[in-house]
Amino acid sequence: MNKSERSFTLSETTENVMNPDPRSRAWVEVDSKVIEKNSRVLKNFIGEDCLLMAVVKADGYGHGAETVAKFALAGGADSLGVATLEEGIQLRNAGLNCQILILGNLINAEELYSSFCWDLIPTISGIREAIICNNIAENNHKKFDIHLKVDTGMTRLGCDCDEVNELISKIDYLENISLKGIYSHLAIADKDLGNKTQLNFTQIQLSRFEKVLKDLGPRNRLLCRHLANSAGTLSDSRLHFDMVRVGLSLYGYLPATDFESDLSLQPALKVQARVTLVREVEKGIGVGYGHFFKTQRKSKLAVVAIGYADGVSRNLSGKISALIDGVLVPQVGAIAMDQMVFDITDKPDIKTGQVLTLLGKDGEVSISPQNWCDLSGSIPWEVLCSFRNRLPRVVT
Repeated sequence: MNKSERSFTLSETTENVMNPDPRSRAWVEVDSKVIEKNSRVLKNFIGEDCLLMAVVKADGYGHGAETVAKFALAGGADSLGVATLEEGIQLRNAGLNCQILILGNLINAEELYSSFCWDLIPTISGIREAIICNNIAENNHKKFDIHLKVDTGMTRLGCDCDEVNELISKIDYLENISLKGIYSHLAIADKDLGNKTQLNFTQIQLSRFEKVLKDLGPRNRLLCRHLANSAGTLSDSRLHFDMVRVGLSLYGYLPATDFESDLSLQPALKVQARVTLVREVEKGIGVGYGHFFKTQRKSKLAVVAIGYADGVSRNLSGKISALIDGVLVPQVGAIAMDQMVFDITDKPDIKTGQVLTLLGKDGEVSISPQNWCDLSGSIPWEVLCSFRNRLPRVVT
């Protein structure tokens, strides 16, 4: 066979090769119907007079932004919240035509012009960005909708409470922008859950926001007013106003470990991986980098091809377990970039190719992000957002 014949044969073979199975190594499985159900539960909880914004930033908290957005809207969500311009454009490219609010600050004309072109609503914290938006809209002969953010105690984005009236007066002089909403963000609502005394900081923020609105007079009722995140939404209806912005609870998790709720929210995510090798070793054998773990007995080990490059923190080394057939098996040794090892001595029937569940439910047992947080000092938001794109998202 000459060189040209060999190249043709290889090319022809490549064209016939199927894409690899996304479940061949490790993956994130997302139950879309659970997202839809959680959205419906939350919408029913807040009532017809309150809008539900589904917060789908950070790739839908690791679940896949497009999937979450579509099924949250199907469940009754009215709009979407993202953190960045790129996240908003991604949703528009996916064919989503609802209102999308960019929760982060866009600071230059190019970003704000892109927001205008893609019909995304920017958050404004000062007059500078408002003027840029006005100039963009004037040049394109079309109004530009914006929301104003007020800092009531997060000490992050937003204008100071005592600047709101003056800022809105200046915005009113800008004929080509339309102020559609005003909002703030709760700083420690997850810690204040269940504590409705006037001493907690969430109540202080509520009072500040209410004063801002009162000082605006009748004008405030023409705006979409929103304050509550998941914790605020679940804890106190006084925080609901015209809209709530729900993130963590949409994905099936409560924002505090000690908070009890009658809502039937369910986790929508599983992290699973296949056993790539099973091996037996003698007592006293070091496992993984650094040999931090040595077998205490003759052991059977299962190697799984998932690691910190996929989003499983190295800080969890030797602390977590996985589920297989509803049975917990401990992880041993250092979690590496691409691999980790489980001690299956007490479940020796495990074979290469079987599936382990690192997060999620298997049988009657489940492992939640909070379990990992308790072991690593993290928070559920960080755990969920850590899973890299190298892990395929399998939607069921």
